[in-house]
Order: sequence, then C-alpha cells, then structure tokens
Amino acid sequence: QVQLVDSGGGLVQPGGSLKLSCTASGITFSIYNMGWYRRAPGKERELVASITSGGSRNYADSVKGRFTISRDDAKNTVYLQMNSLKPEDTAVYYCRASRRGALGFRDYWGQGTQVTVSS
Repeated sequence: QVQLVDSGGGLVQPGGSLKLSCTASGITFSIYNMGWYRRAPGKERELVASITSGGSRNYADSVKGRFTISRDDAKNTVYLQMNSLKPEDTAVYYCRASRRGALGFRDYWGQGTQVTVSS
C-alpha cells in the first residue's frame, strides 16, 4: 500500500519560515519525481515546486528565491523549505509522487498540510 504523509504545516507570521516534509512508503522513492502543490481557498490547485528523480528542480514564479525543494532518497522524504512567507502563501500544501514507466503512469498524493501566514 502506497502512503505519502505530509507534515510541518502551521501558523506563521509574515516573513517567517516553515519546513514541510513528505515521507513515502510502498514505492521505490528514488525513481519517482516529487512535487509540492497547494490549494488556496477559492483557487485552483497549483504547482509550487518539483524535483525529478535526477535532482532537477522547478519552481513557480511566485516562490522563486523564497522556497527550496529537496529530497533525501535514503529517508524516502521530500522537503519544502519556505522562507519569507507571505499571506498569499496560505493554502493546503500537498506532496505528489509521479512517474511514467513500463506499466504506465503512476501518481500518488499526500493528505495535505495547512499553512497559514498571518499576523
């Protein structure tokens, strides 16, 4: 059974920092591309950052220079370090594991963790 567990969310003041974690089980983590997405109230889900199995990173323009995605394949965990947080970063954050292999496309999601940026 595949499971992705998101954690690390919370309430933080503007300008503060949080570090999200997502630990996977039931998959060969190292061969999956990993991503962090978020859904703010009344908005569509959007990609925040992604990291391929080879370590290539991609960021949404709105978080470039503030957020950093990383992965530790030995711990089956992907991280999202969020600095200089803004109220508009408030959302539920979800991690995603995906890959396209010989058996087709595989796609798994975490349960989400709430991030609230407010004074």
